[in-house]
Amino acid sequence: MNRLRNILSPLALLLILVTGWQLTVHFGGLQKFILPAPMDVLRAGWETRGQLAGAIGHTLLATALGLSLAIVAGIMTAALIDLWPPARRALYPLLVVSQTIQILAVAPILVIWFGFGLTPIVLIVVLFCFFPLAVSLVSGLTSADPERMALLQAMGATRRQIWRMVRVPSALPAFFSGLRMAVTYSVVAATIGEWVGGSPGLGLYMLRSKNALATDQVFAAMFITSLLSVALFLLATGLERIVLPWYHSRRRQQWHGQGIY
Repeated sequence: MNRLRNILSPLALLLILVTGWQLTVHFGGLQKFILPAPMDVLRAGWETRGQLAGAIGHTLLATALGLSLAIVAGIMTAALIDLWPPARRALYPLLVVSQTIQILAVAPILVIWFGFGLTPIVLIVVLFCFFPLAVSLVSGLTSADPERMALLQAMGATRRQIWRMVRVPSALPAFFSGLRMAVTYSVVAATIGEWVGGSPGLGLYMLRSKNALATDQVFAAMFITSLLSVALFLLATGLERIVLPWYHSRRRQQWHGQGIY
């Protein structure tokens, strides 16, 4: 019953917001190019479904490539920081400082360096997704249970065995937390890259629609971007449930005890 309520509550709120949007446009007399009605957005999406299908394909390709590279780079960086103290002292502050750099300012430079095409878009996705993955994994690796590590040390386990048997499993929940955050950023990052670099995709579709004052098409692309982000978030959550069934089983027991789940 609680699970059904958790699903119906946001859907009810979404219905209220869409209804309010429709009524605002209808009674406010707003022009279509200023604020299109929800039905106008649906109609625009359907009428340009051929263009949208191709744009979605390009955006998902850049997203998948960039996210994959970010995952690999994040895992390697986190492992290096955790296993080698000099790397932690040198790299971790740079990771934090790197977040002060505006990606939107870097995006045009990447286009200048690598030209128009897929490469700068993928790199922009990597820049957006790398930090939450690396930092979450580092945090998970350093929060392993010290009593378990002490027990394995007393049993004669090597550092590598302790890292593999305790530190890595303990870090997996934090890794998936970072992954959920990264996949949410990934589609938006690819869209921004396409907007700046003129690469075929949802970003270029929105740019052309904006220039043509086709605000309904801009809204359609925005909603598709949101749906793709939500789909990737749910995919990451499902993968976490498959990889860490013990973790979610323990969380459900805690929620039942607190009357949440």
